[in-house]
Amino acid sequence: MTAALRPELPALMVEDQVRTALLEDLGRAGDITTLSTIGPDMTASATLRVRDAGVIAGLELARVAFRLVDPSIRFEPLAADGDRVAPGTDIARISGRARGLLSAERVALNFLMHLSGIATYTAKFADEIAHTTAKVCCTRKTIPGLRALEKYAVRLGGGSNHRYGLDDAVLIKDNHIAVSGGVAGAIRAASTYCGHLVKVEVEVDGLAQMREALTAAPDVILLDNMGPELLREAVTVNAEHWRLSPADYAADPRRTRLEASGNVKLDTIRALAETGVDYVSTSKITMAAPTLDIGLDVTI
Repeated sequence: MTAALRPELPALMVEDQVRTALLEDLGRAGDITTLSTIGPDMTASATLRVRDAGVIAGLELARVAFRLVDPSIRFEPLAADGDRVAPGTDIARISGRARGLLSAERVALNFLMHLSGIATYTAKFADEIAHTTAKVCCTRKTIPGLRALEKYAVRLGGGSNHRYGLDDAVLIKDNHIAVSGGVAGAIRAASTYCGHLVKVEVEVDGLAQMREALTAAPDVILLDNMGPELLREAVTVNAEHWRLSPADYAADPRRTRLEASGNVKLDTIRALAETGVDYVSTSKITMAAPTLDIGLDVTI
């Protein structure tokens, strides 16, 4: 079996994001602190060091930040995105003209600390349910402009991505159902409108709605704010609908997949995943992740 490849970000996307961040930081006059205190020919060396245990994400963005400010700066990675590292680990060495090194420092660290924080927090959720077949997923609750980066960090932490936006998958929620007039009708309408290549998911708030949804064969049913006992019942209902035995249920490709969602926390995800659902989605891994403490230490 081919080993799973680590996620990657397109180079153009990285450069665009970093360039925007640098222009925001440099403003109208550039880094006046560095320009007024550091001569143009002064050089420096520095190390990017992790101060807490975590999962690294964003090294390429950091490298591009230094390159865009000064292409002559040398950036030597000592780790890779997705690596789990201990406190005190050096993850990169940087050397070159001091002005560029200092002017790019904050943008490089902002990306690294934020994305590594998401990857690290996601890994904690993923580790909690590693003994199950469920996957922890992020949501569309991301910082505007940073969604692709944050979803990249989620994957590095061992999580899975939900839809990227409103255009790549259908998620019929309670308000759609209220306006359209019914669960099954909304599913069939979406499937007809979007075609066979687009996944259709529907949110339900009880087993009665779930049974109705199953008659229209959605790809995924989102079980909203249900506790473990009700989730176990939902798995049973799904198995009975598809006439699957417990032994065949998990691997059967025909059946509807089930996603648990709603106020998922680090201390509750294990119980939810152990019910047999396929996915547990939470905004916590993007919206509540603390940054990973990473510093740039000048070594000259």
